[in-house]
Amino acid sequence: MSTIIKQEAAPYLEAFQSRESDAAEPDWLRDRRAAALERFASLGFPTRREEPWRFTNLAPLAREAYPPAPPPKPSKSRLPLEPYLVAGAAHRIVMIDGYVVPELSAIGRLPKGAWLGSTARALAERPDLAEAGYDERDATSAQPFAALNGAFFGDGFVLALAAGAVLEELVEVIHVASTVGRSLHPRSAVIAGAGSRATLVETFCGAGAWTNGVLRIELGADASLDHVRIQDEALDAIHFGVTRARLGRGARYESFTLTTGARLSRQDVQVVIEGEGARCGVNGAYLLRGQQEATTATVIDHAAPGGTTREVFKGVLEDRAHGVFLGRIAVRPGADKTDAHQLNRNLLLSPRAAVDTKPELEIFADDVKCSHGATVGDLDEAALFYLCSRGIDETAARRLLIEAFATDAIEATVSVGDLAAHLRRCLGVWLEQSGSA
Repeated sequence: MSTIIKQEAAPYLEAFQSRESDAAEPDWLRDRRAAALERFASLGFPTRREEPWRFTNLAPLAREAYPPAPPPKPSKSRLPLEPYLVAGAAHRIVMIDGYVVPELSAIGRLPKGAWLGSTARALAERPDLAEAGYDERDATSAQPFAALNGAFFGDGFVLALAAGAVLEELVEVIHVASTVGRSLHPRSAVIAGAGSRATLVETFCGAGAWTNGVLRIELGADASLDHVRIQDEALDAIHFGVTRARLGRGARYESFTLTTGARLSRQDVQVVIEGEGARCGVNGAYLLRGQQEATTATVIDHAAPGGTTREVFKGVLEDRAHGVFLGRIAVRPGADKTDAHQLNRNLLLSPRAAVDTKPELEIFADDVKCSHGATVGDLDEAALFYLCSRGIDETAARRLLIEAFATDAIEATVSVGDLAAHLRRCLGVWLEQSGSA
């Protein structure tokens, strides 16, 4: 490796050199792993001098190295999953420490043209899907942690839909961390052909590991994907996730991310609207307490005319929690008739809670409708007084207002009844533990 190696990258290079290589792994994958590792070694960890990371404190990650976790042993497969199961999910994949566990997974009857399984299985049975899901940008982009994932990933899931295939039932993927002080690198893909449709729910839970995941989404013409992510990992965990999506003509991608867990977390969502008339909804809520720090960074790139973006993120923070929202919508030349709106609203329940919010518009076309906005405030005192004057005690009144604030984001974007109810239950669990409600 001829590149200059950053000091913080050295433990991961050593771990890569000492890992057991898979003799069955194809040459193209070995080459891409090596290129991704070289990219990570040259980039190292981001610093606050870099604008996308200006508000994110990586000290918890820099204090110690997190060697990659090995595949789980059978004894670790007996974990309580009931609190995380979504009603109505007919297809379930359970991953432990970044690896699919078949004995805990249950994939129902799939319609013609649908394929669902582990990334490792795709490499063996459907190498075309595995290669299509691997992102070559890991060797060239400015995202060091996506590059690290590209070097180390051991497994993930692949959902592939042929043209016209429709999955009526939910697909549920549960990511469980069962180890502490290790790094997990799941790499997954959703490849949806023209006119196909599916709903995907991902839940991240478990012990104090560093989860570093990458998901690639490719939607063909008029394809549709509803995607929900729930991040509820232990409060000593670190969680990074990168979602890269490309939308063809008339495609629809609707996502919602609920963040309640991890000591340090960051979710990057990057969507390129390549086809005319595509629609993108990127929404979510982050509920933080203690000394949690969570960053949501979105980039929506309108590269074709007639695209629509709706982006709403809401934050509720108490104690010394710190939330960050970085949202950029770009409209390229020629992307006329773009209709894009972005909003970030935050509720601070403690004088020591903090939010940094930076919504941005970058417009290089004339005939567009674009707007953005951000608010940071406390509970509405007039609404609180009104509820109390109607005989509701202050604690219950505060909870009602907080719940209404966060639930609004769920109900505005999640249309599946069972899934919306599950998200409301997650919100209720957080509120029960809240010191401000």
